[in-house]
Formats: sequence, structure tokens, C-alpha cells
Amino acid sequence: MRKLKKVMALSLALAMGASLVACGGGSSEPAADTEATEAAETEATEATEEAPADESAATAEADLSADGKVLNIQCWNDEFARRLTAHYPGYQANDPDDATAGGKIGDIEVKFTVTPSDDNAYQNNLDAVLPGNADAADDDKVDLFLVEADYALKYVNTDLCMPVADLGIADSELSAQYKYTKDIVTDANGNLKGLSWQGCPGVLIYNREAAKEILGADDPDTVQAAVSDWDTYNETAKKVAEAGYKMTATANDTFRVFSDNVSSPWVVDGKIVVDDNIKKWVDMSKEQVDAKITGTGDLWGDEWSAGFYPDGKVFCYFGPAWLIDFCMAADDSASIASQGGWGATEGPQGFSWGGTWICAANGTDNPALVADIMRKLTVDTDIMTDIVKEDNDFVNNKPAMEAMAADTSYGDAVLGGQNALDKFCAGADKIDKSNISEYDQGCTESFQAAMKDYFEGNTATYEEALDAFYKSVTEKYPELTY
Repeated sequence: MRKLKKVMALSLALAMGASLVACGGGSSEPAADTEATEAAETEATEATEEAPADESAATAEADLSADGKVLNIQCWNDEFARRLTAHYPGYQANDPDDATAGGKIGDIEVKFTVTPSDDNAYQNNLDAVLPGNADAADDDKVDLFLVEADYALKYVNTDLCMPVADLGIADSELSAQYKYTKDIVTDANGNLKGLSWQGCPGVLIYNREAAKEILGADDPDTVQAAVSDWDTYNETAKKVAEAGYKMTATANDTFRVFSDNVSSPWVVDGKIVVDDNIKKWVDMSKEQVDAKITGTGDLWGDEWSAGFYPDGKVFCYFGPAWLIDFCMAADDSASIASQGGWGATEGPQGFSWGGTWICAANGTDNPALVADIMRKLTVDTDIMTDIVKEDNDFVNNKPAMEAMAADTSYGDAVLGGQNALDKFCAGADKIDKSNISEYDQGCTESFQAAMKDYFEGNTATYEEALDAFYKSVTEKYPELTY
């Protein structure tokens, strides 16, 4: 580690020196030279992004001799534990049926602390344990913790997690990853502070039998033509309703598509902002609820999941790969998924939903192992390809996903054997996370709750619902205004 820090320090010194030479002329530098320099820098950046990722460190065996005895991991469910158990080379699980029971990597004991996300419990736990992590006993230190997109910046913009560069992970190792996955965990100073094995672009997931009945065919191209933009989607929704189906189970199904395509974050300079695209979602949803084209149930509720079954009569859902394979009741023989009855197409707009990021806790006494876990799960193409094949995850490796999208031997049973990865790949390149904020989760939950009352007629006007939203958000975040 000492040798690594010396190399990094030398590289930084050289980079700073080059910057000082380039900036030495100050404001007197000719404009033409400035433009030429900026063009050269842009070309260099693009070349770096296009260069194959350096996987030499990811595929090598890490030297863990200077690390501690216990690797402590904070998480909210067993997803990461299952990926680590199944795909980290040499991992020895304590219980093959319970990944969160921990295990061993070499001589290092792996422990998971699972705190569910309900009622903000997971974040509250992180807020309690991370600030004092540097002073904790070695075997009690948090070494890595996981975050989601909706609140990643809350931790990324603090000293509670480490820049991945401080772990020795270079940009050249990460060039195959989708840009948006790095943007989400980049702090205000440009430091990358987490990595994800997942990409979570979303698609429109449609009921094949309903498509045959209403559109005359269930192939992705036919369905895409019927949902290619929101105007076309809304016209198709009317036909769907006439046939006795709901277009979506609930208005909230489309929310993330709109919220992922906003031009402003929820909060600007301490003031709550409702983007025009969010208002478009409200208008569309109100019209569809009134016409009984969609419902008002909450995501994960019974009304929402009823459409996983034929009698639920729902035409489509919007979601990423994890929704298709892990949430649509594929293990229930009565479900549409168990019969391969869903299909996938791109839908009206690209979007993403979810994802899990690995962050190194400041104060960890296992920096080499944390870095190696990041490398193995997010850089090693062979391991990431195995994750696709074994877990049907969409992984954060563009070349790997493009290769899998072209693999005619790969298909998803839930989608009737369709290889829909080309649809996900098309969406992944369009994802823009430049408008995320640390308030996203709280604002989204409050807005959906307030609009549900409006859609159901419990609140008379949009303006009244908006006031309820503002009140709810400012109770959560007293520092905000509107």
C-alpha cells in the first residue's frame, strides 16, 4: 500500500505540474490556443473512454496480507451478498442457503449487517455508524457499504466514503462501465466514490397475449410501434382499455420514466422545484385514472402485482432486468412470467430504475480486499458475463452486454426466450443522471403520495395536492423552501 501511495503521489505531482505549465499564461493566452487545448483534452478524454478497460488488476490475485481480520459489510437485503457468494473467486460461504450469514475470503472473515430500507432505517443506521468509523476497533470497522441512486449523493458528498482512486483503482480500469453509473457516485469535486456491477436501464415489459389480442402480434417491433412516444402510447392505451385491460397497473409505473427525463433536480439552491416533465406525468396520469386506463395503487402493493397474473389484465410494466426476473412471480406456476408470457421493447423513453453501488467506508482496515471486490465484480469481464448468464442481471460492462445482446444462444425464460439485451443496451446509452440530488427519495415518495390523493379525488385540485407535497417535504427537510 505504501508503494502504491508513492506511485499515486508521483502521478498526481506530474499531473499538477502539467496543469500549471498549461495554465501558466493566465488570461493572456491566445483564444485559439485555448480552443486547441480544450479540443485536445476532449479528444484525449474520448480516447480514454473508448480504450478497452485495463483488467490486469481485476484478474490478478490480490495481496491481502496487510488487511484486517474481519470484513464488515452494511446492506439492506441479500442481493450483494448473493453476488459476492456466487462470483467472488474462492469465497467460502457459512450457509449455502443464506448469503447474509457471511463466510471467509482467505483468512478474512466476512460479516453482513442487514438493515431493511423501510422507514429510512438503513440510512439511519449508516448515519449512526459511519461518522465514528475511523475510531472504531479494527474488527468492528465498517469496511464497505452499499447505496442506491436515490440517496447516493447524501454519502458521496461527505468524507464518509473514500474515492476509489485512494484504493488504487484507476480510470483506465473503468472505461467499459456506463457513464451514468459513475456520475451517480461522483462528488461535487469530481471524485468517484463508488462502483456498481449493475446497469439498470429500463424497458417496457408487455403482456404477449394482450398484445396479440389488441395489436394483432406480440413481436417487439409491433409493440414498439404502438408505444414509440407518449402520444402514440396514450392512443394505444385507449385501445387497451376498450379491450378490458389496464395499460399499467398503477400510475406510478410510468413515474420513473418521466422523472428520469427532467431538466432540473428536485432542489435548486435550497428551493423545491417540480419539473415540467413531472407535471406532464401528473396530467397524463390523472386523465388515465379518470378513464380507468390505470390504477392508483402503490408499487409493490397487491393492486400493482395483480397484473403479474392473467386475471389481473394489465398490458405493460416499466422496469429493468431485475424487475423481470426477480419481482414478477416467475416462481409461481399461475403467473404470466412462469409461462414466458412477457415480452420487452424500448418504450416511449429511455430511463433507469435502481442499482446498487459499492462504497468503501472511510476508516476501513481492509482497503486491499474492498478494492479487489470492486474490481472483481465491476471490472472483470468474465465474472460479469457469468453474472448475466447465471443471474439475468444487466451488468455495468458495455462490451460484455453488447456481446451478450448478440448471443443467439442467450434468452430469458420469463420473456419467452427473448434476448432483450439489445433493448436494454439501447436505453443504457441514453440515461442522464445529471439532475439527481440527495433529496430524490424523500421528494419522490412525498410527491407520489400527494398525487395519489389528487388522482383518487381526495384532494380537489392539483394546487392543493402540490401544497400537501410541499408541506410533507419541508417536514422531512426543514432547510428547504418552495
